[in-house]
Amino acid sequence: MSSDKIEVENPNTPGRTERLDRAKVEAMRQALLAVLPEGPPGLSVAEAKAALLPALPEALFPGGDKAGWWLKAVQLDLEAKGLVLRVPGRPLRLHRAAPAG
Repeated sequence: MSSDKIEVENPNTPGRTERLDRAKVEAMRQALLAVLPEGPPGLSVAEAKAALLPALPEALFPGGDKAGWWLKAVQLDLEAKGLVLRVPGRPLRLHRAAPAG
């Protein structure tokens, strides 16, 4: 397995993974987890994107290019792993899961 790719999951298609650019996934994951609060009401996806854009490396996301797509891919992966949860209702709101234990 190449170290420049990482497998991500999607809660909508259990058991299926996609291989994406490791640097972009890890940068987005770090930025998203840093801005999401622990517990409801969380942030809307738009609020989370606005909050994390300044933390993204310009070399990977020049001018925030494609950040929305990568945010969605990482959001779904973190949901599949149980690290991020959705708050029922609209608009979609996300928050970090409480640590186990």
